[in-house]
Amino acid sequence: MEQESFEHGQLEYYKIGGVIRKFRKEKDLKLLDLAAITGIKSAMLSKIENGRMIPTIPTLFTIMNKLGIRPEHFFSHLYADNTFPGYLLLPKETFAAYEKEEGAIGFQYQSILESSHDGGAFQISLLTLFPGSNRPQVTTAAYEFIYVLEGSLEYQLEDKTFEMDTGDALFFDGNIAHVPINSKNKMVRLLVLYLFTDNNK
Repeated sequence: MEQESFEHGQLEYYKIGGVIRKFRKEKDLKLLDLAAITGIKSAMLSKIENGRMIPTIPTLFTIMNKLGIRPEHFFSHLYADNTFPGYLLLPKETFAAYEKEEGAIGFQYQSILESSHDGGAFQISLLTLFPGSNRPQVTTAAYEFIYVLEGSLEYQLEDKTFEMDTGDALFFDGNIAHVPINSKNKMVRLLVLYLFTDNNK
């Protein structure tokens, strides 16, 4: 059997949640189904899949075991080619839509760029909030930088609320429970930078 090689890649650990979701859906399992067979609470699994928590090694191997995924196959999805020609052109057609929170209403995410570096990683996303968008407050194992490209919104950090308009920016520790709120009748577009560091794992 041919062995999968990781010699020229770097582990992009922030992708773990998305890979777990991919394999779970391939097995046609709901989040509650995975919780039942692993003994891990669905709330924790949701945080892991949404990239808001990095699982411990025992937790990760429990999930892989119950999904029937070989570790080498799982980790092959987490390595990337680190060659960089000195520039990157990113046409909007290449932005990849992804799901951040199951059950969130009116949240549309698109990944613009993801990269690992020594001591951490970053992800740049475009977040569109449609009128009436709704989601509970969540936490993320990363620092977050929010820049309002278009529209007005409220951004809640636990019991604090910030009014934000086009051109405003907000930087915070994602371990603080947070949620953006679009109570207007117009779409809001945000540029979101997730900065994953060893301190946030």
